[in-house]
Amino acid sequence: MPIVSMSRLLHDAQRGGYALCYCESWSLESFQAVVEAAEEEASPIIVGFNGGFLRHHGRKRPENLTYYAGLGLSLMKSCVPATFLLNESDSLEQMEGGIDLGFNAVMVENEGVAPDDYLRLVRQVVVRAHAKGVTVEAQVGHLADASSNSHAQPTSAQAAKAFVEATGIDALGVAVGNVHILTSGTSPLDLEKLAEIGKAVSVPLVLHGGTGIPLGDAPACIRLGVAKVNYGTGLKQAYLEAMREKLAAYREPMSPHPFLGMGGENDILMAAREAVKLKCRELLRAWSSSGKAGAAAQA
Repeated sequence: MPIVSMSRLLHDAQRGGYALCYCESWSLESFQAVVEAAEEEASPIIVGFNGGFLRHHGRKRPENLTYYAGLGLSLMKSCVPATFLLNESDSLEQMEGGIDLGFNAVMVENEGVAPDDYLRLVRQVVVRAHAKGVTVEAQVGHLADASSNSHAQPTSAQAAKAFVEATGIDALGVAVGNVHILTSGTSPLDLEKLAEIGKAVSVPLVLHGGTGIPLGDAPACIRLGVAKVNYGTGLKQAYLEAMREKLAAYREPMSPHPFLGMGGENDILMAAREAVKLKCRELLRAWSSSGKAGAAAQA
């Protein structure tokens, strides 16, 4: 079916009492895993790539976004409603390029951007994106980052309300105890603060740092206005663990083909894909979007 507006899917989720998972991809195998998980769970899905990672300063040069955008064509053949998101970009040029290449949602990153510059950037993105029917997500506050021990700047309801009204964004990422790159354990959410923000703003709420959010909090988060939850770290952990287990059996002078590219029992990429798919299916069930594809498609 055609790629579906993220705004529409988020509002459908709010009406239907569930939240959408954005399960971030970084490769062909991870992208396939997310889409197949959604299809097997009959769940609407948000799928895409991290614009900041594709432009990361550690790369020798930025990735060619065209290669990644090309995978969006496969969503036209998917049997579930899907949105194609360019996530966490602070580059107007990259977001404009992504929109031209078929991404129908963008998330504007605020990390490392001065507040006034961020407000200006988000306004520019909203004008360009809305002219082409593209959904815009932005963020107020900052999550703690477990990989760098950086501290959080929690979202205030007053700041969230003012920002939404000043920019015209379609979805708002909030910091309420959720943590980026938490590789073990969970971080409790401040549900009272989440409730305050939900009452103050008119747009669906988004939680980044999904890997560290206790899944038992999902029903409460949904009731308080959360319509989208982002996952990345836990998916990559599952991918690497499955790959490591399969690769341990390979020794020279064995043929490399069964381990890479043939798709059989020993293929490390197939094992990694299946591990990500299994994790995605668990998340879709936890946030109650499983079985909702039909309703979302008809809305």
